[in-house]
Amino acid sequence: MKQALDGIRVLDATQVMAGPFCTMLLGDLGADVVKVEPPGGDSTRTMAGSQGTESAGFWSINRNKRGIVLDLKDPAGQRIFRSLAARADILVENYRPGAMDALGLGYAELRKLNAGLVYASISGFGATGPYAQRGGFDLVAQGMSGIMSVTGEPGRPPAKCGVPLTDLAAGLLALQAILAAHIHRVRTGEGQHVDTSLLEAGIALSIWESAQYFAGRGVPEPMGSAHRMFAPYQAIRCEDGYITLGAANARTWARFARALGRPDLVDRPEYAEAGDRVRNRHRLADEIEAVTVSRPRAHWLKVLDEAGVPCGPILDYEQVFADPHVRERGMVQEMEHPQGGRIRVVGPAVKLSETPARLRRPSPGLGEHTRGVLREIGYPEAEIEALAASGVVALGPGGR
Repeated sequence: MKQALDGIRVLDATQVMAGPFCTMLLGDLGADVVKVEPPGGDSTRTMAGSQGTESAGFWSINRNKRGIVLDLKDPAGQRIFRSLAARADILVENYRPGAMDALGLGYAELRKLNAGLVYASISGFGATGPYAQRGGFDLVAQGMSGIMSVTGEPGRPPAKCGVPLTDLAAGLLALQAILAAHIHRVRTGEGQHVDTSLLEAGIALSIWESAQYFAGRGVPEPMGSAHRMFAPYQAIRCEDGYITLGAANARTWARFARALGRPDLVDRPEYAEAGDRVRNRHRLADEIEAVTVSRPRAHWLKVLDEAGVPCGPILDYEQVFADPHVRERGMVQEMEHPQGGRIRVVGPAVKLSETPARLRRPSPGLGEHTRGVLREIGYPEAEIEALAASGVVALGPGGR
């Protein structure tokens, strides 16, 4: 089955989350991704929650990759990396800015070997600026980008988003830029350097919050599940728990009020316009919940759905992955893993009609493909064995 990125060679010098997520998505689309790990391996191999000798977290974002081990601090390892970069279409790295330059593996050097190379760097704070040399973690970026200042309930301690939002967003933004740079390279033959960061990814997501601040409407504050531009648009309490409700415009607001059995709310001056409903959202939520607490969630989900009002249950991940719609959309997939056996993974979120993303191989064992990749770039068997004996490379299970 053909894929959109068939024949595209990616050199993946990333670890942990943002970079590996980006390169996994390239692999899902058909690219040949070669993941380069240090002798000790990507640190997420042994993170909390490991199954046996490796973590399920590592398995989840390193599928569709071949894996090799290189000591990039050794000149021989650097020579191998340069040989791989000379043949690559795309290189992705997430070391601290300047680290690859110090090894002679930065964009300025590698472009001399490969003028068409798309070289992407993902870091905590970007390649320039006073914070460039700081270590970057999702938690830190969520705090410094403003995300934590608007997350959680008012008056409560700071809370981060429950998923590593800036890590994943940085990976997605890097992917977008890589594909744009690839199109430019196809047209002109010219490569370029792509530079993004966790901090910038977090700030870029502040669509409503920055709009509020730039419009002079004050500094955004946490609002729990509510929305700063629309109301009612939040979690609503029912007899046996909560549902989400999105009556974000005049039409759905009127439909919702009727379905609630409170059509009188539409004519109340304090709820007449969208801005009125936002300003009085606490009072409005109280009036809504005075009705919804009398019946269970299933009742209101049925009533609101029939009325054409966007709503939904609040699911935990066991419920998410058992949901028939989620499964029908292919968001739960299975694959064979050498250590884990038959494992479940999250499927590709984007569906392409002619060149679909798909799962082709599980995450690589440490150094699993070192021998094969070195053979591809012309290393004879005797030299491969010598490199392995010296610790410059590591050969995976069975010495492959």
